[in-house]
Amino acid sequence: MNSPLGRSRVAGVQYGTAQKQFNISDAVDFIYPVPPLTEQRAIAAALSDVDALLGGLDRLLAKKQGLKVAAMQQLLTGQTRLPGFSGEWEVKTLFDLAERKKELFDDGDWIESEHITTAGIRLIQTGNIGVGSFVEKVIKKFIFEESFTSLNCKQLKTGDLLVCRLADPAGRACVLPDIGEERIVTSVDVTIFRPPSEMVDRIFLMNVFSTPEWFRAVSDRSGGTTHKRISRGALGRLAIKLPQIEEQTAIATILSDMDTELAALQARRTKTQALKQAMMQELLTGRIRLVPTSS
Repeated sequence: MNSPLGRSRVAGVQYGTAQKQFNISDAVDFIYPVPPLTEQRAIAAALSDVDALLGGLDRLLAKKQGLKVAAMQQLLTGQTRLPGFSGEWEVKTLFDLAERKKELFDDGDWIESEHITTAGIRLIQTGNIGVGSFVEKVIKKFIFEESFTSLNCKQLKTGDLLVCRLADPAGRACVLPDIGEERIVTSVDVTIFRPPSEMVDRIFLMNVFSTPEWFRAVSDRSGGTTHKRISRGALGRLAIKLPQIEEQTAIATILSDMDTELAALQARRTKTQALKQAMMQELLTGRIRLVPTSS
């Protein structure tokens, strides 16, 4: 029933409102176009080959993701040092890394539903912040020009480190990429972190903010019943260990290269899955024939 034809027919005989149900006995009356056995086998073999390719990609993705996790565990804690680097790592709080300046460690603005519109000044919300990545949404949110002025909003810059203080999980972070917007703002549950580039590599920090140890530390200092969140003050008091800027950058480069490889593999898997769906649509309906028909 995974074919497009099968799904459409199942949809036509589903029962119920809240929870759709399908009785298998209804399938007895379905009429399917069935090709000769040799063609059935050729179609099944073609789809099985794509399934095998998808399985191989899944295994490779899992392996590469495991290598990335291991690299983060070793490199972000100093357990493994890159060649040419030595010396003790320093322990610093996030607020210390922001030179104890509020303008370098500040929250977004108190933007409520009445400020949100479909065009205007781009709004980055908590849902746009993934674990170590910016998540673009199909439906983008904006605020009115009047709201931008009345709220005296802070403008985001490409390269800002955005830390979400709201679960789930609280403490996740991303570096804001160039999203093609002239003016960008964010909500109050997002901390805008701008440590000086001569002290801190923000990609390095973003990776630190993607580790289980970091999320445990944030969770231990989070409060609330309905929605768990960490205050900006508590976030600023969290301490991390970090090496000199040159080693930070070298580590960040290695992890970024691994992310690039993972993204390429995921894109290949997505493309292969789309290819399989297209093949099913064509082959299982007879629109494309694998075995020539007799004249």
